[in-house]
Amino acid sequence: MYELSFNIPKGVGSTGKIKLSNSEMRKVFTEGVNWAIKNGYGWEEDKYFVDDQGCMDGANPDYVSKQAIDRGNDQVGTLGSGNHFLEIQKVDEIYDEKVARVLGLEKDQITVMIHSGSRGLGHQICSDFIKVMQQSSSKYGIVLRDKQLACAPLNSPEGKKYYAAMACAVNYAMTNRHCLTHWVRLSLERVFKKSSRDLGLELIYDVSHNIAKMEVHNVDGVKKQVCVHRKGATRAFGPGHESITSKYRDIGQPVIIPGDMGRYSYILVGTEMAMTESFGSTCHGAGRLLSRAKAKKKIKGSELKEELFRKKGIIVIAGSLSGLAEEAPDAYKDVSKVVDVTHNAGISRKVARLVPLGVLKG
Repeated sequence: MYELSFNIPKGVGSTGKIKLSNSEMRKVFTEGVNWAIKNGYGWEEDKYFVDDQGCMDGANPDYVSKQAIDRGNDQVGTLGSGNHFLEIQKVDEIYDEKVARVLGLEKDQITVMIHSGSRGLGHQICSDFIKVMQQSSSKYGIVLRDKQLACAPLNSPEGKKYYAAMACAVNYAMTNRHCLTHWVRLSLERVFKKSSRDLGLELIYDVSHNIAKMEVHNVDGVKKQVCVHRKGATRAFGPGHESITSKYRDIGQPVIIPGDMGRYSYILVGTEMAMTESFGSTCHGAGRLLSRAKAKKKIKGSELKEELFRKKGIIVIAGSLSGLAEEAPDAYKDVSKVVDVTHNAGISRKVARLVPLGVLKG
């Protein structure tokens, strides 16, 4: 964990080893993971195990502000803060042996899970367009019940510009995670004195959440192109879908549902029922029980860190103890119960359960 902590920048405002010019940022926006691979961050075959092969269509850098670019040009390959994490985990339960074998998972195997996104760049894009959308709601006569809501028609100039800017953030996020994967591989090579390939550090899957995508779905018996906004949700396409990488097409898209740092995370696969009942979607995580402010009032980060190690043997390295308190297990629902709901509802199917051994937090 200490080698990983040394090599992976983390926390609010953290900057990485990669510094990008504006022209290189535009390439990240339009090429995604392909940019990372071409520049030596990752393996060529990795892109086949990322949503959209690592590059979402429709990105247009012209709609990303200079302020957003300035916030993102030194944050590729950084973990960030909040609920973002890097965990060393162990597979402690297999629910479907056949599917687990296809995914390359087995009992007691060590895995690494990364949760990070578009960092300050994505936050700035959101902030920029909230102002636009607030004006657009009135412009298009859209009545909203909550003043915190804002929107514009998808086919309006404002809607099209936002979607193009959001796609830039998505491609940036996938690139960011890919570079983090690269630092993980290098770190473990140093620790174990073996190559990443000898250590079996293949990418199982990279799936995004909190994004909108244009997809074709069956609506009342008719195939239609719709915009699916997965907020707090992740994609769960069922077996046979053409967008699933060939290795996994027969089992369904891999679904990653992280839990809190003291309990479990899960690997599932998408189902045919998800395609008919939830637009190929399932939940993304457990969801909070306590707000971040309430968690910090109730829980001390230093005590939590000691308790996780003493009671469960989990090593936690955090850039901020107050930030650690915000993400305490007691602040979240039990992910096992949430996953059981999605499994029993048939919108995703359990494959394996993972327990944390070491946690890196911002």
